[in-house]
Amino acid sequence: MSDAPAAFGSRYADWVDAPAERWRSRLTQVPLTLLAHDGTTDVGVVSGQPAGPDWVELISMWVDPSARGTGLAGRLVGAVVGWAADQGRSTYLMVRSDNVGARRAYARAGFVDAGVPEGWPVDEPPEHRMELRL
Repeated sequence: MSDAPAAFGSRYADWVDAPAERWRSRLTQVPLTLLAHDGTTDVGVVSGQPAGPDWVELISMWVDPSARGTGLAGRLVGAVVGWAADQGRSTYLMVRSDNVGARRAYARAGFVDAGVPEGWPVDEPPEHRMELRL
Protein backbone atom coordinates (compact mmCIF):
# COMPACT_ATOMS: atom_id res chain seq x y z
CA MET A 1 0.00 0.00 0.00
CA SER A 2 2.95 2.27 0.57
CA ASP A 3 3.81 1.69 -3.11
CA ALA A 4 0.66 3.59 -4.24
CA PRO A 5 -0.29 6.03 -1.48
CA ALA A 6 -2.54 8.15 -3.69
CA ALA A 7 -4.73 5.17 -4.56
CA PHE A 8 -6.40 4.93 -1.18
CA GLY A 9 -8.73 7.06 0.89
CA SER A 10 -6.68 6.18 3.95
CA ARG A 11 -3.01 6.98 4.18
CA TYR A 12 -0.30 4.41 4.87
CA ALA A 13 1.05 6.63 7.65
CA ASP A 14 -2.35 6.55 9.35
CA TRP A 15 -2.28 2.77 9.65
CA VAL A 16 1.33 1.55 9.68
CA ASP A 17 1.73 2.01 13.42
CA ALA A 18 -1.93 1.59 14.35
CA PRO A 19 -2.54 -0.44 17.50
CA ALA A 20 -3.87 -3.96 17.11
CA GLU A 21 -7.27 -2.87 18.45
CA ARG A 22 -7.71 -0.44 15.55
CA TRP A 23 -6.99 -3.26 13.06
CA ARG A 24 -9.37 -5.63 14.88
CA SER A 25 -12.07 -2.97 14.85
CA ARG A 26 -11.64 -2.46 11.09
CA LEU A 27 -11.93 -6.19 10.49
CA THR A 28 -15.06 -6.55 12.62
CA GLN A 29 -16.82 -3.46 11.21
CA VAL A 30 -16.36 -4.50 7.56
CA PRO A 31 -18.24 -7.76 6.90
CA LEU A 32 -15.99 -9.10 4.12
CA THR A 33 -12.21 -8.88 4.01
CA LEU A 34 -10.23 -11.32 1.88
CA LEU A 35 -6.47 -11.71 1.98
CA ALA A 36 -4.45 -13.32 -0.81
CA HIS A 37 -1.05 -14.80 -0.19
CA ASP A 38 1.45 -16.74 -2.22
CA GLY A 39 2.27 -19.18 0.56
CA THR A 40 4.72 -16.94 2.40
CA THR A 41 3.77 -13.34 1.66
CA ASP A 42 0.56 -11.36 1.60
CA VAL A 43 0.03 -10.21 -1.99
CA GLY A 44 -3.49 -8.81 -2.03
CA VAL A 45 -6.48 -7.68 -0.03
CA VAL A 46 -10.02 -6.59 -0.83
CA SER A 47 -13.03 -5.75 1.29
CA GLY A 48 -16.73 -5.33 0.70
CA GLN A 49 -19.52 -3.79 2.71
CA PRO A 50 -23.25 -3.39 2.17
CA ALA A 51 -24.21 0.08 0.97
CA GLY A 52 -27.97 0.34 1.12
CA PRO A 53 -30.45 -2.33 0.11
CA ASP A 54 -29.24 -2.80 -3.49
CA TRP A 55 -25.48 -2.32 -3.40
CA VAL A 56 -22.23 -3.62 -1.99
CA GLU A 57 -19.26 -1.27 -2.05
CA LEU A 58 -15.91 -2.81 -2.93
CA ILE A 59 -13.31 -1.09 -0.74
CA SER A 60 -9.63 -1.38 0.15
CA MET A 61 -8.48 -3.22 -2.98
CA TRP A 62 -4.71 -3.71 -3.16
CA VAL A 63 -2.45 -6.08 -5.08
CA ASP A 64 1.29 -6.23 -4.46
CA PRO A 65 3.36 -5.13 -7.47
CA SER A 66 4.84 -8.64 -7.65
CA ALA A 67 1.36 -10.10 -8.22
CA ARG A 68 0.03 -7.54 -10.68
CA GLY A 69 -0.69 -8.88 -14.13
CA THR A 70 -1.32 -12.39 -12.78
CA GLY A 71 -5.12 -12.25 -12.66
CA LEU A 72 -5.15 -11.89 -8.88
CA ALA A 73 -6.96 -8.54 -9.02
CA GLY A 74 -9.72 -10.10 -11.11
CA ARG A 75 -10.10 -13.00 -8.67
CA LEU A 76 -10.32 -10.67 -5.67
CA VAL A 77 -12.84 -8.43 -7.43
CA GLY A 78 -14.79 -11.51 -8.51
CA ALA A 79 -15.00 -12.72 -4.93
CA VAL A 80 -16.59 -9.46 -3.78
CA VAL A 81 -18.94 -9.36 -6.78
CA GLY A 82 -19.96 -12.97 -6.07
CA TRP A 83 -20.56 -12.17 -2.41
CA ALA A 84 -22.74 -9.22 -3.44
CA ALA A 85 -24.64 -11.29 -6.02
CA ASP A 86 -25.35 -13.96 -3.39
CA GLN A 87 -27.20 -11.20 -1.50
CA GLY A 88 -29.02 -10.01 -4.63
CA ARG A 89 -26.93 -6.82 -4.74
CA SER A 90 -24.95 -5.03 -7.41
CA THR A 91 -21.39 -3.84 -6.72
CA TYR A 92 -19.83 -0.41 -6.97
CA LEU A 93 -16.51 1.14 -6.05
CA MET A 94 -14.82 4.50 -6.03
CA VAL A 95 -11.45 4.92 -7.73
CA ARG A 96 -9.27 7.96 -8.19
CA SER A 97 -9.38 9.47 -11.66
CA ASP A 98 -5.59 9.34 -11.93
CA ASN A 99 -5.40 5.63 -11.02
CA VAL A 100 -5.54 4.47 -14.63
CA GLY A 101 -4.29 0.95 -13.92
CA ALA A 102 -7.00 0.26 -11.37
CA ARG A 103 -9.69 1.74 -13.59
CA ARG A 104 -8.58 -0.58 -16.42
CA ALA A 105 -8.60 -3.59 -14.10
CA TYR A 106 -12.13 -2.81 -12.93
CA ALA A 107 -13.30 -2.29 -16.51
CA ARG A 108 -11.84 -5.71 -17.44
CA ALA A 109 -13.88 -7.17 -14.57
CA GLY A 110 -17.05 -5.72 -16.12
CA PHE A 111 -17.44 -2.48 -14.18
CA VAL A 112 -18.84 0.52 -16.04
CA ASP A 113 -17.53 4.01 -15.32
CA ALA A 114 -20.40 6.18 -14.06
CA GLY A 115 -18.14 9.25 -13.77
CA VAL A 116 -17.34 11.54 -10.90
CA PRO A 117 -20.45 11.89 -8.71
CA GLU A 118 -22.24 15.21 -8.93
CA GLY A 119 -21.24 17.51 -6.11
CA TRP A 120 -17.80 15.95 -5.60
CA PRO A 121 -15.79 18.28 -3.29
CA VAL A 122 -13.58 20.60 -5.35
CA ASP A 123 -10.79 20.35 -2.78
CA GLU A 124 -10.62 16.54 -3.05
CA PRO A 125 -8.95 14.57 -5.87
CA PRO A 126 -11.74 13.38 -8.19
CA GLU A 127 -12.91 9.79 -7.92
CA HIS A 128 -15.00 7.87 -10.42
CA ARG A 129 -17.84 5.63 -9.36
CA MET A 130 -17.67 2.33 -11.23
CA GLU A 131 -20.60 -0.07 -11.16
CA LEU A 132 -21.28 -3.69 -11.93
CA ARG A 133 -25.01 -4.26 -11.91
CA LEU A 134 -26.64 -7.67 -11.52
